[in-house]
Amino acid sequence: MAISHYIKELGRGARGARALDRAQAADLFGQLLDGQASDLQVGAFCVAMRVKGETVPEMCGFLDAAQARLARVPACADGLPLVVLPSYNGARKLPVLTPLLALLLARDGLPVLLHGMPTEERRVLASDVLQALGIAPLAAPAAVAPGSVAHLPTAALHPGLARLLAAREAIGLRTPAHSVVKLIAPCAGPALVVSSYTHAEYFDLSDGVARERAMHLLLSRGLEGEVAADPRRTPRYDGYVHGHHRLLAEQQPGTAAAVPGLPEVIDVNSTARYTRAVLEGSLPVPAAIAEQVRYIARLARAVRDAPAAGPHAGDVAAAPAMPAP
Repeated sequence: MAISHYIKELGRGARGARALDRAQAADLFGQLLDGQASDLQVGAFCVAMRVKGETVPEMCGFLDAAQARLARVPACADGLPLVVLPSYNGARKLPVLTPLLALLLARDGLPVLLHGMPTEERRVLASDVLQALGIAPLAAPAAVAPGSVAHLPTAALHPGLARLLAAREAIGLRTPAHSVVKLIAPCAGPALVVSSYTHAEYFDLSDGVARERAMHLLLSRGLEGEVAADPRRTPRYDGYVHGHHRLLAEQQPGTAAAVPGLPEVIDVNSTARYTRAVLEGSLPVPAAIAEQVRYIARLARAVRDAPAAGPHAGDVAAAPAMPAP
């Protein structure tokens, strides 16, 4: 019964529901992660939040609880931040290109962690493609060397978080845990989270959380819920270092009619073959993905070179210039 009073406040409907403050949200989410709620209470919480929507203080509290419990990857060498790529949606209409993004970033000398798990049936996941490319998931967090990619299932980060994500299969709706995993930084040192949004309200939520929690973040519109850019168009990019914001690029008009070599089928083997061909140079890197790699790499080095947190510390405006290609 420990969370029933929270559900009562959250579940009064779109107009009557009351938002929690940050401390309350952290307490509630911590109890959920620790398995102190029944399946019925978990479902009630998820549905109530789906109707009400998360506020910035609530999401900050959820992240406070998650970050305090996550298994963490050791800090990276050379002061580089760990580039964190959440991957939970997979392919629906176009091939999942998050593995290609990860491997291109590693080729640029960055340490990259991809984390995720299936939350919907009939999706080709980034983890499936990575395994086809010879990158098996880790059983537990381990150091990620610059120039390499590691993959961690969500359960290895925290089993309670995986349990909340799995509730989607039962209730048919995304849950607050899906927003949490797009913003977690499971690293003992600096981490640059690459996140995405589909609807404008999630941009506002992510922007507010990044500022409030002093995050290192690259934020853009994703493709089918994945963080890799749509290879057919160039999105807007927003960068954050210690929570200080800079608009890196505006969305560019137009959509490419075709992407050379992009497979029309989205199965694991076809996607892996395409990814390998791009990495080997027999097919070109899609221009939108190449641009995304450049922004992530520049922002990662801005994080590395930023002063310690403090007044105006890490302001992206003070970082090396990041012009559009």
